[in-house]
Amino acid sequence: MRAKHRGTKKRKMLLAAAGAMAVGAVAVVLPQAYASRTEAAPEPATLSSGMDMLMEDARIPGTAWAVNPETDQIIVTADSTVTGENWDTLESTVESLGDMAAPIQRSAGEFRLFAEGGDAIFAGGARCSLGFNVTTADGSPGFLTAGHCGVAFAEWSDSQGGAPIATIQDATFPGAGDFALATYDDPAAEAPSAVDVGGGQLVEITQAAEAEVGLPVIRMGSTTGLNDGSVTGLDATVTYPEGTVTGLIQTDVCAEPGDSGGPLFTEDGSAIGLTSGGSGDCTSGGETFFAPVTDALAAVGAQIGSAEAVN
Repeated sequence: MRAKHRGTKKRKMLLAAAGAMAVGAVAVVLPQAYASRTEAAPEPATLSSGMDMLMEDARIPGTAWAVNPETDQIIVTADSTVTGENWDTLESTVESLGDMAAPIQRSAGEFRLFAEGGDAIFAGGARCSLGFNVTTADGSPGFLTAGHCGVAFAEWSDSQGGAPIATIQDATFPGAGDFALATYDDPAAEAPSAVDVGGGQLVEITQAAEAEVGLPVIRMGSTTGLNDGSVTGLDATVTYPEGTVTGLIQTDVCAEPGDSGGPLFTEDGSAIGLTSGGSGDCTSGGETFFAPVTDALAAVGAQIGSAEAVN
């Protein structure tokens, strides 16, 4: 049986998440401005090191950066809110990267977070999937994902190598479940109760519900997309190499690494589970286990939908 996670015990703290996919790096010549920071002769830099530098010196709201593999450059974008000292900081940091970075691009609008269930999330070369957007006990927007993602890294991004958008607040793995709660760093982030099933289509999630054997279910994941099947067992205990997890839902739905944390739901919009682990793949088939959403919501004190919609 393959597990899509890393083991540790439950703890409430700002942690971070685990996954599967390493970030590729392209060797480039180290810019002189960067080389002057070190006394020893520098090693050849990578785009990854340039992005690390941006993370350290220019993590400014309203900025974004990504790798363009065709030009072997980092593409940095600033929205209309980046002005004054923030713009000066961003500009000087990008200039220090030399040819590693393209000139800063300007976006006329304002960056706003908008992620649905099933979207990919990234941290430290790892990839997992967003499960369901929720409202936390204090009314903040957040989301559920797998606990084995949440115990590995504290900060998660919606793009590989991008700036963090959310921070883990509570994670359980191994033990009584495999779930984690993250809150969005932007308190005004849009967090719709919906699952992105591809092709511009959304399934509205209206409630959390208990699984039943024989229940037709659908799973969305950032690696393999949309797959369906049915519930084959309840209260499952799974012993992964990283530890034993109890209280899971067993299904005949396939999944693969990177799908961890993704949503299991019904056609009528009921949230059922969060992808934990399993065996097989989506070519040969297999079985996958899910942490019940109802258990996760109760443990972290969150709810599906906005506080206004529920009250």
